[in-house]
This record gives sequence, C-alpha cells and structure tokens, in this order.
Amino acid sequence: MLCVNVELKERRYPIHIGANLLKDTTVYPLKKGDKVMIVSNPTVAEYYLPELTETLQAIGCQISKVLLPDGEKYKTLDSLNLIFTALLEENHGRDTTIIALGGGVIGDVAGYAAASYQRGIPFIQIPTTLLAQVDSSVGGKTAVNHALGKNMIGAFYQPVAVIIDSMTLNTLPKREINAGLAEVIKYGAIADADFFQWLEQHIDELVALNQSTLQTCISRCCQIKAEVVARDEKEKGERAHLNLGHTFGHAIETHLGYGNWLHGEAVAVGMMMAAVLSEKLGKLSKQEAARLEKLLARANLPTLSPDSMQAQDYLPHMLRDKKVLGGKLRLVLLETLGRAYVASDIDNQAVLEAIRTCSQPDQ
Repeated sequence: MLCVNVELKERRYPIHIGANLLKDTTVYPLKKGDKVMIVSNPTVAEYYLPELTETLQAIGCQISKVLLPDGEKYKTLDSLNLIFTALLEENHGRDTTIIALGGGVIGDVAGYAAASYQRGIPFIQIPTTLLAQVDSSVGGKTAVNHALGKNMIGAFYQPVAVIIDSMTLNTLPKREINAGLAEVIKYGAIADADFFQWLEQHIDELVALNQSTLQTCISRCCQIKAEVVARDEKEKGERAHLNLGHTFGHAIETHLGYGNWLHGEAVAVGMMMAAVLSEKLGKLSKQEAARLEKLLARANLPTLSPDSMQAQDYLPHMLRDKKVLGGKLRLVLLETLGRAYVASDIDNQAVLEAIRTCSQPDQ
C-alpha cells in the first residue's frame, strides 16, 4: 500500500492507495459506534456497496445509505437535497461521517453535502473511477452544476481521508478509464516533465490496467496535487494550473449537455486548444504540442472539438468560468511540457483561432 499525505495549514489527511483497500479496516478513520452515511449510485453500489458495508460492520459502525441517480446530469441541487433528506429523516447529527463511494459526481455532491449539513460534518472519499482517484477526490473541491455553468455552486471542504482501491478500476468501462487518463496526462503537462516522459513509456500499461503501473501513476498524480493544494488550498494562484484545458472543456460539457461527453474527454480537447494557443503565443514548441497530441491519442482520447460546436459557441460559456476576472478570460497555458502559467491578457480572437485549429476539418 502507498500513502500520500495532504499537508494543510490547519491539518493533514492521508490518501491510501492500493489493491483491495475496501476490505482493509485499518485505513478507515472510524471506530466502533460511529455513524456513517454512504452516498453512492446504483451502478457502483451493485459492485462495491456490500463489500464496504461488510467492512464498516466489522469496525462496528452504524450504517445508513442513500443512492443518487447515475450520471453527470444528476450533479444537481436536487441530488444534494436527496442526501439532506436522508440525513434528516434518520436523525443524523454532526457526529455522522459521510462516505462518498463512486466517481467524481458522487464525490463532489457528497462532499458538498458534508460541507453544508449542520455547517459541516466529516466525510471520506472512496473514489471508484480513475478520474476521481487521480483528481477530483483530492483537494477538497466540492460542487454541483447549474444549467448555466459547471461546478458553479460549491465549497472548498477537505475530506478526513481518501481511500483509493485500484481494483475498482477493473469494473470501469474502457471509456471511463480513457477519460481518467486525460487528468493523468494533465499532471505531467503542467508540473512534471519527467512524469510526462514516464507516461509516454507506460501509457499502454495504464490502458491495460496493469495494477503496479496504475498504483505508481495514481500515487504520483496525488502527490503532485497534494503539493499544489498544500501551497494554495483555495485557488488564489498556483492551484489554477490544475485546470489546464478545463475552461475549454467545461464549455464543451455545458454546450453539449452534461454527460454527453465525459469530463476527461472534454478536458483532452481543451488541453489541445490550450497547447495550440500556447504555441501561437510563442511559448510551447510545435514538437511539444505534437507530443501532447500523440499521448492523448494513445490514451484513446479526442483531440478535436465536437463536430456540433463552432468556435463562437465556446466564448459565452468560457466567459462564465470561475477564473474570469473583470470580464476577462484567464486561461491556464503551457510554457513548456512540465510548466504551466495563467494568462489574463489574451485577445479573444487568438482564443477563437486556437479553437478553430482544433476543430473538425469541415468546419
């Protein structure tokens, strides 16, 4: 088992990474008599809720559960309210711990519920998708979507522990694995050129779900994110680098309707748009942009805009992004592979040209 600690000013919490951790009572910060509310969805619950329930029973916990509808389109205030209703109906108080068992949607909604219920109760992340394991479960971002924008309603609220059982990836659809690899590649692109090169050497093993390679990869991604979050928990500066490709990607998700493209698929295209823009601004080299494109393709990820979107469709969504200040876009771009920066003085026409470069040939 591997362990990465997130070191914050006020406290620290562990990220446990390994095989079959769902069954390992030692990684849960719980004791006999503790109350827990498991939040999951029917798809994940079918595979893993019995196993988690058995482990919590062995610890001696009092267990409740609530299942949310499955999918990004249900990352809403209505789903949040389902959790609040379940907590209130069963008289849960501040001594209850919420356990998020599922992917990024479950983690985000359950985390926001924990942040809000009685002004804050503990929660544990048990991410079951690659994207959630390497990204959304770490760092305390919790949120729900609004019809006008993704993740616009939420809070920074840290878990007490993250438990990553890499074996859960064996039941994940291949498309979801690929989507998670977009966030993996992002880490190399923004923060670690050596890790990017390691990914070029091992991407086929990751696609094939080699357990040893997966655990090494997940650990490095969590380590990078933990270090960034420790320096900038509330995204005042450096943490924005973790959003490479996300401003473009969120525009795709919002425009197409949540869930039609997976988050990682949209981010992959967004990273290519950011790379092309970086190249046009004289930062990233043409060769480095080509390396990024090739690695994304090897991970079976898209690198071109959806054929139903025109370049002008992006800007209205992008101008609602949380990084917009004073009505001006702020984009995460690349100086080189392994080093990102935030640009706030880019002409909208340059942005549109980068989008067009990454559009389908007939557009």
